[in-house]
Amino acid sequence: MPAVFRNAAASAMEIATLARIHPGRFVAGIGHGVPAWMEQIGALPAKPVRALEETTIAVRRLLAGERVTTDGDYVRLRDVQLDLAPAVVPPVLLGVRRAFGLRAAGRSADGTILAEPSPPAYVRWARQHVDEGRAAAGRSDPHRTTVYVKGRVDPDRRHARRVLAGMVLDESVAAQLAALGRDPELARLRALADPDLVAGELPDDLVDELAAAGTPDQVAASLGALADAGADSIAFVPVGPDPDEQLRLLAETIAPGV
Repeated sequence: MPAVFRNAAASAMEIATLARIHPGRFVAGIGHGVPAWMEQIGALPAKPVRALEETTIAVRRLLAGERVTTDGDYVRLRDVQLDLAPAVVPPVLLGVRRAFGLRAAGRSADGTILAEPSPPAYVRWARQHVDEGRAAAGRSDPHRTTVYVKGRVDPDRRHARRVLAGMVLDESVAAQLAALGRDPELARLRALADPDLVAGELPDDLVDELAAAGTPDQVAASLGALADAGADSIAFVPVGPDPDEQLRLLAETIAPGV
């Protein structure tokens, strides 16, 4: 949920409701929101990381049952407490991409959500910045890193290549792709401009890093590389026209081996 979309107290109430319905099964995620949409509704903050961190701190305190008074740049609460705090407090994760946000996640959240594409090199880079934030805040409690990955169990990787081509051409994921250290190669691909051309030119090893697609062995290897890089939880996002079949294949051919 975008931090600036609703009052922090309202967010805490909604999270608490879901956590009470599904104790131990619900994880809350907070992010910046799509900037164009936030601007469209008059909610785009001048200091987005500050807004994110103030919201996260307030929400976590409210979920813990505290009575909260705070007067920040974006979150102002006076003597606020949830009437029905959840018995099992859900973790609150931050969906961020860049160094400032990642350090904020380390300081203020229970975990970090890394959106796709998040190749292993980027996961390692992100965790370093999270750890910097945790060290600055003196935190030693567990921190959960959830990584989203586009995937498809299919020896024919055309569907995955088409999706990845769009990502390579998307400037908003520059931080993730920069971690690969393959800037000249990526610049050449971007210069093609046409997603179909990019899809045809994507090297196989780059597909392996940006997605979990291919034969069961290839998918398992890509997921294993994410785990080795520091992913505690992986969200598999199936691509192609048959998501239900993809989830069945994931459960029956991939999950038992990993």
